[in-house]
Amino acid sequence: MRHPLAVTVIVVAAVAAGLVGCALVPDKVVPAATASMIDALFTVHGKGGGSMVRVITRSNQCPDIVWAGDQRQRMSVRVGAALLPLRGDSGQRDSKPAHFDVLTCEAAWPTGVAIAKVEGRAVPAPPKEIRRIVLIADTGCRMKASEDAFQDCNNNTRWPFAEVARQAAALKPDLVVHIGDIHYRESPCPAGNAGCAGSPWGYGADTWRADLFEPAAPLLAVAPWLFVRGNHESCARAGQGWFRFIDANPFTSARSCNSPAHDADADFSAPYTVALDGNAGAQLIVFDSSKSSGKAYATTDAAFGQYAAQMRNVATLAGQAQHSFFLSHHPLLAFAPVNSVGATQPGGSRGLQSAFASVYPARLFPDNVSVVMHGHMHVFEAMSFSTDHPASMIFGNAGSAIEGHPPKAVAPGTEAYPGARIDDFASSPAYGFAVMDRVDASGAASWRVTEYDVTGRAQIVCEVRGAKSRCAPAL
Repeated sequence: MRHPLAVTVIVVAAVAAGLVGCALVPDKVVPAATASMIDALFTVHGKGGGSMVRVITRSNQCPDIVWAGDQRQRMSVRVGAALLPLRGDSGQRDSKPAHFDVLTCEAAWPTGVAIAKVEGRAVPAPPKEIRRIVLIADTGCRMKASEDAFQDCNNNTRWPFAEVARQAAALKPDLVVHIGDIHYRESPCPAGNAGCAGSPWGYGADTWRADLFEPAAPLLAVAPWLFVRGNHESCARAGQGWFRFIDANPFTSARSCNSPAHDADADFSAPYTVALDGNAGAQLIVFDSSKSSGKAYATTDAAFGQYAAQMRNVATLAGQAQHSFFLSHHPLLAFAPVNSVGATQPGGSRGLQSAFASVYPARLFPDNVSVVMHGHMHVFEAMSFSTDHPASMIFGNAGSAIEGHPPKAVAPGTEAYPGARIDDFASSPAYGFAVMDRVDASGAASWRVTEYDVTGRAQIVCEVRGAKSRCAPAL
């Protein structure tokens, strides 16, 4: 399945794309782009609902994209091939320079155009309306020496992301939302470990192919993707690939994670919205929590100031629609996986809680935020509150190693955060994915969230109306 490391190419445009100070690796020039040299072809859904076609190619030039009506356009270089020097701040003792042996190309999707092809392959078009959304998070195969954690990446049952993607694609979503933690193969597979033998590792293009582009290919082909950044995509980890491949913003040297000197900017991206309908009824708010701490911040901490300011920005964005779905990788209203039957333990990010509470002391979120959606914990959870808090859902069970079990039940009145009292709770420790469907014509207040297992069988159905959800086993 994996491509061998291709010969690296010289891309003159890479300097203009912000790679000054990075080592380009000249070997020999390869032929112009062909379908066989394209590692990935997909659509990134971004700010305001605008879409960008992305191509990851092992060629030395970008391919043409053909829009409806046979309008041909050469795609632009987003960033060129490079061997990026070791940053030196990785938490893994055997990190190595990140080798990006590929060219990343892009083209903005023109308004009103419904069809596009690259090298004869159809590109997922921006949705005319969003009625069905696939929700996934925490998908990569964990290989982490600092925790002596090595998932069986070669086993489709023990790392089932490819099957999750195949089953989710069969449901033909209008949009796929990945709520962070895409890249997991940080350390080399130990000698003698057949479960991950032969796997690429580190932060280069080969690992992104193995953790995302290859297993997700069926799902990348059917709908645009909206990517939410997780802690695995922070600058000290896989942030370089995040900005090169899937970030919705333009690529710049300052926001590339290539230099730790710029991390104070690159690790904090401004929140933005994506409309779910055309009448300001419902929208998604995308929030970058990649540097969130598990401990409460001091008010003097720079991250505290960043997140508090961004939450004030979220308040402005939330005022643009009647209902907002807030997307961040780290949960704030959640219960952590536990080992004891009947036990509960609040599991929200204390760093984000401390910053958000400085703006909204009780609710943590503005009034127009009806539902919050996250990953990070490798479980499915859905909860609603008798108090004035948004319904909260976690979708971190789409592939990476399951770590403990969520509570099977939570007694009404139990607090997920001081003052946030549960009145409905559902969970699953099994691998799977979720689909959110409109229930009524407007889609503003009423949605149905269905949790599926790896085989595509519905397990839990949650009816969401406004800021409340009610979940039950699927019939």
